[in-house]
Amino acid sequence: MTNAIRQPVETPFRVQPLTCSLGAEVFDVDLGEVSRDDTQFERLRSLLLEHKVLFFRDQDITRAEHVALAERFGPLEDHPVLGSDPENPGLVRIYKDMDSPPEHFENSFHCDATWRVNPPFGSVLRCVQAPPVGGDTIWVNMAEAYRRLPEAVKSQIAGLRARHSIEASFGARMSIEQRHQLHDRFPDAEHPVVRTHPETGEQILFVNSFTTHLVNYHTSENVRFGSDYAPGAGNLLQYLASQASIPEYQVRWRWTENSIAIWDNRCTQHYAVQDYWPAVRKMERAGIVGDRPF
Repeated sequence: MTNAIRQPVETPFRVQPLTCSLGAEVFDVDLGEVSRDDTQFERLRSLLLEHKVLFFRDQDITRAEHVALAERFGPLEDHPVLGSDPENPGLVRIYKDMDSPPEHFENSFHCDATWRVNPPFGSVLRCVQAPPVGGDTIWVNMAEAYRRLPEAVKSQIAGLRARHSIEASFGARMSIEQRHQLHDRFPDAEHPVVRTHPETGEQILFVNSFTTHLVNYHTSENVRFGSDYAPGAGNLLQYLASQASIPEYQVRWRWTENSIAIWDNRCTQHYAVQDYWPAVRKMERAGIVGDRPF
């Protein structure tokens, strides 16, 4: 593996980092052209590895160009609950208006679809309509969150694995029958608490709001009495998940119409701030198939 984030990137794009931890706004670029140009795309992909989330404004691209750009990274995936645009498979409409007020799935720190055996590589998200104020999204650098953990905690979580569930999140509002059917289609996935980025080699803290419990904590080394496990394991998981809320690891983006974010889902979490209702917020997201964490 090569530490790609440390390599200088030659690019015709003008790049402005937004925080010390992650995120950069990219200027002088037409993402419609990038979707058709190999050289520009490879430079963009290098920037993504470097900054983890990239932001663009005034990108009046078509849905077909949106899908084509995302497919440059890999095949797209549907969402079992949200569904896709009928004419553009893999393009998920996330529309919040008076007929569809915000649901409390997005306003928690999460890494997309870790309930999958192969969670997404990342996403390309375009703002179709923004509220006049509010509706920002926050991203978090979970490699930095792991790096700055106390060494004692790093030792404690080395080798631990955790369960991730769609049933306990999206399924919770469904009837028992629907919830069980959802679980049958997507059984809980098990992932390492600390995953390795397959391209940069970074170690990443990989628990979020889809994570229900640690699956291999109850050993003689960790548990002397029942209270070491319950609530001990739960407290540890809560502590790890809470690292995403630390501002030093975050970047916050204010949406405008035709602004776009591209993020690496393998090493970030995000939080969609739901402070805007009853104003309208309409987003379209192309999620990219990923690989199995290790």
